[in-house]
Amino acid sequence: MTDVRQTVVKLVPRIADIAASGWDACANPAGAPYHPFVCHAFLKALEDAGCVGQGTGWMPRHLVLENEAGTISGVAPCYVKGHSQGEFVFDHAWAEAYAQAGGRYYPKIQIAVPFTPVPGPRLMVRPGPAAANDEQLLAAAAIEVARQNGLSSVHLTFLDRDAQRRLATLGFLARTGLQFHWHNDSYATFDDFLATFASRKRKSVRKERLEALAPGITIEHLSGKDITEAHWDAFFEFYMDTGNRKWGRPYLNRQFFSELGKTMGDHCLLVMAKREQRYIAGALNLIGGDCLYGRYWGAIEHHPFLHFEVCYYQAIDYAIAHKLARVEAGAQGEHKLARGYLPVETYSAHWLADPGLHRAVESYLKRERALITENNADLTALGPYRHEQD
Repeated sequence: MTDVRQTVVKLVPRIADIAASGWDACANPAGAPYHPFVCHAFLKALEDAGCVGQGTGWMPRHLVLENEAGTISGVAPCYVKGHSQGEFVFDHAWAEAYAQAGGRYYPKIQIAVPFTPVPGPRLMVRPGPAAANDEQLLAAAAIEVARQNGLSSVHLTFLDRDAQRRLATLGFLARTGLQFHWHNDSYATFDDFLATFASRKRKSVRKERLEALAPGITIEHLSGKDITEAHWDAFFEFYMDTGNRKWGRPYLNRQFFSELGKTMGDHCLLVMAKREQRYIAGALNLIGGDCLYGRYWGAIEHHPFLHFEVCYYQAIDYAIAHKLARVEAGAQGEHKLARGYLPVETYSAHWLADPGLHRAVESYLKRERALITENNADLTALGPYRHEQD
């Protein structure tokens, strides 16, 4: 607990013990773009379902900044981590190198949304003249917690670039990554969007869409009260099939999806594929502000191009119809490039207690950032959009 200028930073092990109104006033203040993944309800669903907490390697220790009257003026989704899984900003090599040098990398502090590679606010404060100072207090408190408890490091992942730059004053190192996002240039229809492609690539997308639905597959969009427990049952089967193959152990359980549907159903978009009156595949998206966030996909039948149709093309269709500015399709995946999703830099910040580890990581990140910048330019040039009339 750290007292600074009539404020106190608390560590709270259960988000249920933090007033939702106070948390959300910082995470999603009025007039700002809505970020569904940092809202109280989303993080509480993870905890209530047991996806984070005891036995998961994600121990909640949320930072809460309060004034003397008990008003919450800042919060951060904070976890003590016993591994580097479910983060999507990979530091396994740092942990291995530190262990070989005789150090102990775990546990560490992770300020992030578990299992969610979605950029957004991390040190979240109420707007106003004290906002910049409150952000610094939260960051300094995270460092102090690490120091007092002998933890190796503090990591803030998928934060915005300006916040990353501000953290440099406290000794945080900057790291850059890449994702693939689709941007809506005020398209009226999918064909308007496709008209911006080079001819050959435009034909390829049209062929993929036709072949994806050729076996008599139909698509449904479901949101809010239209999503029933039967839909979640079907989607969870898809999620588990893909998760077992891709990750070895899926991060989320069936209860989480029920909790999400109950508390955030209006922000959920399920894209479900059906063949012969049976659901065979689906993708879960969350709707926030002017963005559609693609999250999870799975299938129990495998058909050519169905993944691209359900995850990428249907998301673009929905964004155009609802005048959303962009679709963020999650981590990695250069295959998204040919479908109109272009590379976008993502940002993280890392504080390392050991000076030797700090210097080694700093040198590595300098080289990595240069490669990311070069890769971004190369990938953008390889995109499907025409550069001249074809």
